[in-house]
Amino acid sequence: MSFVKSFFACLTAIIVSGLLFMLLLLIYVAIATKPADIEQNSILSISLDGEIVDREEKDIISDVFSKNRLTNSLEEILASINSAKNDDRIKGIYLKCGIARCGYATLEEIRHALEDFRSTGKFVVSYSGSYTQGNYYVASVADSLFVNPQGALDLRGIAASSIFYKPLLDTLGVEMQVIKVGTYKSFTEQYTNDSMSVPNREQTEQLVQSLWLSVVERIAESRNIPVSSLNQMANQMMAFHLPSVALKNGLVDGLRYFDEVETSLKTMLSLAADDELHFVSSRDYYAEVSEINQVLSSDDKVAVLFAEGEIDNGNRDGISSSELISHIMKLKDDENIKSVVLRVNSPGGSAYGAEQIWHAVELLKKEKPVIISMGNYAASGGYYLSTGANYIFADRMTITGSIGVFGVIPNVEKLMNKIGIRHEVVKTHPYADVLSNFLRPLDEEEKTILQEHVAEVYDVFLTRCSDGRGKTKEEIAEIAEGRVWSGEKALEIGLVDALGGLNDAIAYAAKNANLTDYAVEYYPKDDVMGKLTELPHIGYDKLFKGNDVFAKEKEMLYRLQSLDFDQAMMPYSVDIK
Repeated sequence: MSFVKSFFACLTAIIVSGLLFMLLLLIYVAIATKPADIEQNSILSISLDGEIVDREEKDIISDVFSKNRLTNSLEEILASINSAKNDDRIKGIYLKCGIARCGYATLEEIRHALEDFRSTGKFVVSYSGSYTQGNYYVASVADSLFVNPQGALDLRGIAASSIFYKPLLDTLGVEMQVIKVGTYKSFTEQYTNDSMSVPNREQTEQLVQSLWLSVVERIAESRNIPVSSLNQMANQMMAFHLPSVALKNGLVDGLRYFDEVETSLKTMLSLAADDELHFVSSRDYYAEVSEINQVLSSDDKVAVLFAEGEIDNGNRDGISSSELISHIMKLKDDENIKSVVLRVNSPGGSAYGAEQIWHAVELLKKEKPVIISMGNYAASGGYYLSTGANYIFADRMTITGSIGVFGVIPNVEKLMNKIGIRHEVVKTHPYADVLSNFLRPLDEEEKTILQEHVAEVYDVFLTRCSDGRGKTKEEIAEIAEGRVWSGEKALEIGLVDALGGLNDAIAYAAKNANLTDYAVEYYPKDDVMGKLTELPHIGYDKLFKGNDVFAKEKEMLYRLQSLDFDQAMMPYSVDIK
């Protein structure tokens, strides 16, 4: 009896202690995340460093206990710049450039927002020890652009590299059996080729040329330097020249140490040398703006729903079609939501998952306008789920299109023979093991059946694009075949309706719904209590992300295990640098 009493006493103490800990943590979170007071004559400080995602998944542990954020949010950066534009307390923006990891479409959106901010007469000052090419592209819009006297500035053009696993697979004795539709559908080349095919090289060359032209033309316009001169500098490996060369060529306005940049900022604000500068981070400023917006929010709302990552391919950071559809259905039934912007930043994934999301968008569209805002990628399955919307915005440097389908079935028969493993199969029907037995090759009849199936899925994909874009299937087929396009080219061939970023899509969504007084709400909404239940492991994946030399190879093997057979995916292995 005494044992039972002791057991329940200990159990009660543990439960009470746990509840007390949760309560104290909630109080700490509330205090630690309270927006900072913003003084007059403040400067909004924006850090372009680390990974920049469309929307950051809130991490309670790193938010509260760590000063170093693991990711930055485009949502947060854009909202801060937009609000600061009309905030009398904010006199300018200080852009701190580190090493931003994101696509050029993300950088373009930030750059455009800074241009809009400058149109109010407020200043933008940029500083970095060493500018990456992407960060320099953003910073080139600044009124004053400074680099450290011992720093560097990278300007070298854009390269796309592909990794090919076929030599390794051949050595191991693994054959990747590919069934596909689309001459340019090059995702599978990493398994079947040891070099780029002619069509893949053709589309990649045109893509990087289109992206570079967008970059260099805008730098030329902002810095008043001819495009030809910028191209000449890109041929000289500018990162390995002294910063004085960048200054001489007009790429920067001055060579400064940080304290000297502070002196320049004080001069701009008419402050004395011993006066203190008041910086407010975009994170703190966004927290205050969000709090104010919640109080002043209108009953009429434009919803922004984020869809980021691969579709149903087992990635923890990807798109779950069932979860996304659930959010879409809730927005459909919410009478206060008058229009929806679906922000798509996805290279594709499961064709089945993309079809289900497409159908949900069709249902939503019957109730209220649906506007697509494309991020760095809205390709293959990412384009599939977008094609039925009322209107599509793409950034000029979005990578989109890639209308095609493939399936991959590994054959490890040679590997098994090498290591001395035999296998036998007993089956009731000829094809009983076709999708589960990786220990034999497909025969010709099986290949024919699977090819017909992939062709049927591709035909449905073409139909969705044809119906959504108001074109014939033949017209879509001419620009399909798995080919990727930049947003600028996509506009020319009719795959999108306009060039613009997330802010442009929100403004259009409001106009399309005849809204003048409205609030913007972002989805999925943060689930703080849900995150608290994940405390034992929250932030672990992010903490060690990027430290593994073989991360891509491991990810490739992991994804092969979880892929649906029908894949609508852009060339996943292409890295644009």
